[in-house]
Amino acid sequence: MTQFPDDPRTPGMALELEPGLRCILAPNPSPMTFTGTNTYVLGTRGLAVIDPGPQDETHLRAILNAVGPDQKITHIIVTHTHVDHSPLARPLADVTGAPILAFGGPHAGRSPVMQALAASGLAGGGEGVDLSFRPDTEVACGDTITGDGWSLEVIHTPGHIGNHIALGWGDACLTADHVMGWATSLVSPPDGDLTDFMASCEKLNARDWRVFYPGHGPSIAAPNARLDWLMAHRRDREAQVLAALAEGPATAGDLAARIYTETPAALLPAAERNVFAHLIDLHGKSRVTCTTEPGIAAPFSRT
Repeated sequence: MTQFPDDPRTPGMALELEPGLRCILAPNPSPMTFTGTNTYVLGTRGLAVIDPGPQDETHLRAILNAVGPDQKITHIIVTHTHVDHSPLARPLADVTGAPILAFGGPHAGRSPVMQALAASGLAGGGEGVDLSFRPDTEVACGDTITGDGWSLEVIHTPGHIGNHIALGWGDACLTADHVMGWATSLVSPPDGDLTDFMASCEKLNARDWRVFYPGHGPSIAAPNARLDWLMAHRRDREAQVLAALAEGPATAGDLAARIYTETPAALLPAAERNVFAHLIDLHGKSRVTCTTEPGIAAPFSRT
Protein backbone atom coordinates (compact mmCIF):
# COMPACT_ATOMS: atom_id res chain seq x y z
CA MET A 1 0.00 0.00 0.00
CA THR A 2 1.21 3.49 -0.81
CA GLN A 3 2.24 5.42 2.31
CA PHE A 4 2.72 9.11 2.98
CA PRO A 5 6.08 10.13 1.46
CA ASP A 6 7.20 11.35 4.91
CA ASP A 7 5.21 8.94 7.07
CA PRO A 8 6.00 5.20 7.24
CA ARG A 9 2.88 4.33 9.23
CA THR A 10 0.34 1.73 8.25
CA PRO A 11 -3.47 1.96 8.55
CA GLY A 12 -4.63 1.52 12.12
CA MET A 13 -1.54 2.99 13.75
CA ALA A 14 -2.20 5.94 16.11
CA LEU A 15 0.59 8.38 15.25
CA GLU A 16 1.26 11.33 17.59
CA LEU A 17 1.49 14.52 15.53
CA GLU A 18 2.11 16.81 18.50
CA PRO A 19 1.23 16.61 22.20
CA GLY A 20 -2.50 16.01 22.50
CA LEU A 21 -3.13 15.14 18.85
CA ARG A 22 -2.90 11.76 17.17
CA CYS A 23 -3.94 10.53 13.73
CA ILE A 24 -5.17 7.10 12.65
CA LEU A 25 -5.09 6.33 8.92
CA ALA A 26 -8.20 4.53 7.67
CA PRO A 27 -7.71 1.60 5.26
CA ASN A 28 -9.48 3.26 2.31
CA PRO A 29 -6.87 4.44 -0.20
CA SER A 30 -8.20 5.58 -3.59
CA PRO A 31 -7.70 8.28 -6.23
CA MET A 32 -10.16 10.43 -4.22
CA THR A 33 -8.77 9.69 -0.72
CA PHE A 34 -5.02 9.39 -1.40
CA THR A 35 -3.64 6.95 1.21
CA GLY A 36 -6.88 7.01 3.21
CA THR A 37 -8.95 9.16 5.53
CA ASN A 38 -7.20 10.80 8.47
CA THR A 39 -9.09 10.18 11.72
CA TYR A 40 -7.83 12.53 14.42
CA VAL A 41 -7.88 11.87 18.16
CA LEU A 42 -7.62 15.02 20.27
CA GLY A 43 -6.94 15.14 24.01
CA THR A 44 -5.14 13.18 26.71
CA ARG A 45 -8.02 12.04 28.95
CA GLY A 46 -11.41 13.01 27.58
CA LEU A 47 -10.96 12.51 23.83
CA ALA A 48 -12.54 13.93 20.70
CA VAL A 49 -12.55 11.71 17.62
CA ILE A 50 -12.65 13.88 14.49
CA ASP A 51 -13.88 12.23 11.27
CA PRO A 52 -14.28 8.58 12.30
CA GLY A 53 -14.16 7.68 8.61
CA PRO A 54 -15.84 5.10 6.38
CA GLN A 55 -17.98 2.19 7.51
CA ASP A 56 -15.19 -0.24 8.36
CA GLU A 57 -15.05 -2.61 11.31
CA THR A 58 -11.25 -2.77 11.26
CA HIS A 59 -10.98 1.01 11.53
CA LEU A 60 -13.56 1.07 14.33
CA ARG A 61 -11.39 -1.36 16.29
CA ALA A 62 -8.29 0.76 15.58
CA ILE A 63 -10.00 3.84 17.02
CA LEU A 64 -11.15 1.99 20.12
CA ASN A 65 -7.69 0.46 20.56
CA ALA A 66 -6.21 3.97 20.64
CA VAL A 67 -8.16 4.74 23.82
CA GLY A 68 -6.01 4.13 26.89
CA PRO A 69 -7.24 2.72 30.24
CA ASP A 70 -7.49 6.23 31.73
CA GLN A 71 -9.08 7.76 28.63
CA LYS A 72 -12.61 8.07 27.29
CA ILE A 73 -14.11 9.27 24.01
CA THR A 74 -16.39 12.17 24.96
CA HIS A 75 -16.99 13.83 21.57
CA ILE A 76 -17.32 12.60 17.98
CA ILE A 77 -16.95 15.46 15.51
CA VAL A 78 -17.70 15.13 11.80
CA THR A 79 -16.32 17.77 9.45
CA HIS A 80 -18.61 16.86 6.54
CA THR A 81 -20.85 14.11 5.26
CA HIS A 82 -18.90 12.43 2.49
CA VAL A 83 -18.84 8.64 2.79
CA ASP A 84 -15.13 8.53 3.58
CA HIS A 85 -15.59 10.74 6.67
CA SER A 86 -18.92 10.28 8.46
CA PRO A 87 -20.46 6.76 8.27
CA LEU A 88 -18.47 5.31 11.17
CA ALA A 89 -19.67 8.08 13.50
CA ARG A 90 -22.89 6.31 14.51
CA PRO A 91 -21.30 2.89 15.23
CA LEU A 92 -18.62 4.65 17.28
CA ALA A 93 -21.29 6.58 19.18
CA ASP A 94 -23.21 3.37 19.84
CA VAL A 95 -20.13 1.79 21.42
CA THR A 96 -18.88 4.79 23.40
CA GLY A 97 -22.02 6.78 24.19
CA ALA A 98 -20.35 9.95 22.92
CA PRO A 99 -22.52 12.47 21.04
CA ILE A 100 -21.94 13.26 17.37
CA LEU A 101 -21.40 16.93 16.53
CA ALA A 102 -21.52 18.38 13.00
CA PHE A 103 -22.78 21.37 11.05
CA GLY A 104 -25.89 19.48 9.98
CA GLY A 105 -27.30 16.80 7.74
CA PRO A 106 -26.17 15.92 4.22
CA HIS A 107 -27.67 19.01 2.55
CA ALA A 108 -27.07 21.58 5.28
CA GLY A 109 -25.25 24.72 4.16
CA ARG A 110 -26.06 24.23 0.48
CA SER A 111 -26.33 27.58 -1.31
CA PRO A 112 -29.58 28.61 -3.06
CA VAL A 113 -27.87 28.19 -6.45
CA MET A 114 -26.90 24.63 -5.62
CA GLN A 115 -30.33 23.92 -4.16
CA ALA A 116 -31.81 24.92 -7.51
CA LEU A 117 -29.39 22.70 -9.41
CA ALA A 118 -30.21 19.76 -7.16
CA ALA A 119 -33.93 20.41 -7.63
CA SER A 120 -33.38 20.31 -11.39
CA GLY A 121 -32.09 16.76 -11.07
CA LEU A 122 -28.32 17.26 -10.98
CA ALA A 123 -26.74 14.69 -8.67
CA GLY A 124 -23.66 12.55 -8.27
CA GLY A 125 -20.26 13.44 -9.61
CA GLY A 126 -18.66 13.60 -6.19
CA GLU A 127 -17.18 11.37 -3.53
CA GLY A 128 -20.53 10.01 -2.37
CA VAL A 129 -22.71 11.59 0.30
CA ASP A 130 -23.74 9.89 3.54
CA LEU A 131 -27.45 10.57 3.09
CA SER A 132 -28.45 8.91 6.37
CA PHE A 133 -26.16 11.06 8.52
CA ARG A 134 -27.76 13.04 11.35
CA PRO A 135 -25.73 14.64 14.16
CA ASP A 136 -26.85 14.57 17.76
CA THR A 137 -25.82 18.23 18.12
CA GLU A 138 -25.54 20.82 15.36
CA VAL A 139 -22.74 23.37 15.58
CA ALA A 140 -22.48 26.76 13.87
CA CYS A 141 -19.63 28.92 12.64
CA GLY A 142 -17.96 30.62 15.60
CA ASP A 143 -19.05 28.01 18.13
CA THR A 144 -16.47 26.59 20.52
CA ILE A 145 -16.47 22.86 21.24
CA THR A 146 -14.90 22.34 24.65
CA GLY A 147 -13.61 19.12 26.14
CA ASP A 148 -11.20 17.89 28.80
CA GLY A 149 -8.22 20.20 28.38
CA TRP A 150 -8.94 21.14 24.77
CA SER A 151 -11.19 23.41 22.77
CA LEU A 152 -11.96 23.72 19.05
CA GLU A 153 -13.32 26.68 17.12
CA VAL A 154 -15.91 25.79 14.48
CA ILE A 155 -15.19 27.48 11.14
CA HIS A 156 -17.83 26.91 8.47
CA THR A 157 -15.94 26.32 5.21
CA PRO A 158 -18.47 25.37 2.51
CA GLY A 159 -17.20 24.75 -0.99
CA HIS A 160 -16.20 21.09 -1.10
CA ILE A 161 -19.69 20.46 0.33
CA GLY A 162 -22.11 22.84 2.02
CA ASN A 163 -21.89 21.35 5.52
CA HIS A 164 -18.08 21.37 5.64
CA ILE A 165 -16.36 22.75 8.73
CA ALA A 166 -12.74 23.30 9.67
CA LEU A 167 -11.68 23.21 13.30
CA GLY A 168 -9.30 25.76 14.80
CA TRP A 169 -7.10 24.40 17.58
CA GLY A 170 -5.02 27.35 18.72
CA ASP A 171 -2.78 28.24 15.80
CA ALA A 172 -3.37 24.86 14.15
CA CYS A 173 -6.37 24.05 11.99
CA LEU A 174 -7.92 20.73 11.05
CA THR A 175 -9.01 21.58 7.52
CA ALA A 176 -10.58 18.26 6.48
CA ASP A 177 -11.02 18.27 2.68
CA HIS A 178 -11.04 22.02 2.17
CA VAL A 179 -7.24 22.32 2.10
CA MET A 180 -4.97 19.36 1.41
CA GLY A 181 -1.34 19.20 0.42
CA TRP A 182 -1.42 16.26 -2.00
CA ALA A 183 -4.21 17.56 -4.27
CA THR A 184 -6.73 20.32 -4.76
CA SER A 185 -10.15 19.88 -3.19
CA LEU A 186 -12.86 18.42 -5.40
CA VAL A 187 -15.62 20.96 -6.08
CA SER A 188 -18.48 19.17 -7.83
CA PRO A 189 -21.97 20.75 -8.01
CA PRO A 190 -24.50 20.49 -6.51
CA ASP A 191 -22.58 19.43 -3.39
CA GLY A 192 -19.54 21.53 -4.25
CA ASP A 193 -19.80 25.28 -4.80
CA LEU A 194 -16.80 27.17 -6.17
CA THR A 195 -18.11 30.58 -5.09
CA ASP A 196 -18.34 29.29 -1.52
CA PHE A 197 -15.00 27.50 -1.84
CA MET A 198 -13.12 30.68 -2.71
CA ALA A 199 -14.86 32.62 0.07
CA SER A 200 -13.90 29.90 2.56
CA CYS A 201 -10.27 30.09 1.39
CA GLU A 202 -10.30 33.84 1.99
CA LYS A 203 -11.83 33.27 5.44
CA LEU A 204 -9.06 30.89 6.46
CA ASN A 205 -6.36 33.01 4.85
CA ALA A 206 -7.32 36.02 6.97
CA ARG A 207 -5.57 34.34 9.89
CA ASP A 208 -1.95 33.37 10.47
CA TRP A 209 -1.82 29.60 10.94
CA ARG A 210 1.11 27.47 12.09
CA VAL A 211 0.02 24.17 10.57
CA PHE A 212 -2.92 22.55 8.76
CA TYR A 213 -3.99 18.98 9.47
CA PRO A 214 -6.04 17.85 6.44
CA GLY A 215 -8.54 15.06 5.92
CA HIS A 216 -6.15 13.18 3.63
CA GLY A 217 -2.40 13.28 3.27
CA PRO A 218 0.34 14.75 5.44
CA SER A 219 0.23 17.96 7.46
CA ILE A 220 0.82 21.30 5.72
CA ALA A 221 3.68 23.30 7.25
CA ALA A 222 3.06 26.52 5.28
CA PRO A 223 -0.74 26.89 5.51
CA ASN A 224 -1.18 30.42 4.20
CA ALA A 225 1.14 29.80 1.27
CA ARG A 226 -0.91 26.72 0.39
CA LEU A 227 -4.11 28.77 0.48
CA ASP A 228 -2.51 31.39 -1.78
CA TRP A 229 -1.56 28.66 -4.24
CA LEU A 230 -5.03 27.07 -4.19
CA MET A 231 -6.74 30.36 -4.93
CA ALA A 232 -4.25 31.22 -7.68
CA HIS A 233 -4.78 27.77 -9.20
CA ARG A 234 -8.54 28.32 -9.33
CA ARG A 235 -8.09 31.76 -10.88
CA ASP A 236 -5.81 30.25 -13.53
CA ARG A 237 -8.43 27.62 -14.32
CA GLU A 238 -11.07 30.34 -14.56
CA ALA A 239 -8.89 32.17 -17.09
CA GLN A 240 -8.61 28.98 -19.14
CA VAL A 241 -12.39 28.57 -19.16
CA LEU A 242 -12.93 32.15 -20.28
CA ALA A 243 -10.24 31.86 -22.95
CA ALA A 244 -11.85 28.72 -24.34
CA LEU A 245 -15.27 30.39 -24.37
CA ALA A 246 -13.80 33.23 -26.43
CA GLU A 247 -13.88 30.75 -29.33
CA GLY A 248 -17.65 30.37 -29.01
CA PRO A 249 -20.39 28.78 -26.85
CA ALA A 250 -19.53 25.46 -25.25
CA THR A 251 -20.76 23.02 -22.63
CA ALA A 252 -18.78 22.00 -19.57
CA GLY A 253 -17.91 18.71 -21.27
CA ASP A 254 -16.64 20.48 -24.40
CA LEU A 255 -14.51 22.81 -22.31
CA ALA A 256 -13.09 20.00 -20.16
CA ALA A 257 -11.96 18.09 -23.24
CA ARG A 258 -10.22 21.20 -24.58
CA ILE A 259 -8.64 22.28 -21.28
CA TYR A 260 -7.69 18.95 -19.68
CA THR A 261 -5.73 17.65 -22.67
CA GLU A 262 -3.41 15.45 -20.60
CA THR A 263 -6.09 14.01 -18.34
CA PRO A 264 -6.92 10.29 -18.75
CA ALA A 265 -10.33 9.71 -20.31
CA ALA A 266 -11.57 8.00 -17.14
CA LEU A 267 -11.05 11.22 -15.18
CA LEU A 268 -12.70 13.56 -17.69
CA PRO A 269 -16.14 13.33 -15.99
CA ALA A 270 -14.57 14.77 -12.81
CA ALA A 271 -12.87 17.45 -14.93
CA GLU A 272 -16.25 18.25 -16.50
CA ARG A 273 -17.76 18.78 -13.03
CA ASN A 274 -14.85 21.03 -12.12
CA VAL A 275 -15.37 23.15 -15.24
CA PHE A 276 -19.10 23.28 -14.50
CA ALA A 277 -18.32 24.59 -11.02
CA HIS A 278 -16.36 27.43 -12.65
CA LEU A 279 -19.18 28.12 -15.11
CA ILE A 280 -21.74 28.40 -12.31
CA ASP A 281 -19.43 30.73 -10.40
CA LEU A 282 -18.88 32.87 -13.51
CA HIS A 283 -22.61 32.88 -14.25
CA GLY A 284 -23.28 34.22 -10.78
CA LYS A 285 -20.79 37.02 -11.48
CA SER A 286 -22.49 37.77 -14.83
CA ARG A 287 -19.29 36.95 -16.71
CA VAL A 288 -20.92 34.17 -18.73
CA THR A 289 -24.46 33.62 -19.96
CA CYS A 290 -26.58 30.58 -20.71
CA THR A 291 -29.50 30.50 -23.15
CA THR A 292 -31.28 27.92 -20.98
CA GLU A 293 -31.37 27.25 -17.27
CA PRO A 294 -27.74 26.62 -16.26
CA GLY A 295 -27.03 22.90 -16.38
CA ILE A 296 -24.11 20.61 -16.93
CA ALA A 297 -25.15 19.93 -20.55
CA ALA A 298 -26.12 23.53 -21.32
CA PRO A 299 -24.01 25.74 -23.62
CA PHE A 300 -22.43 28.79 -21.96
CA SER A 301 -21.11 31.94 -23.66
CA ARG A 302 -18.92 34.81 -22.55
CA THR A 303 -20.71 38.07 -21.82
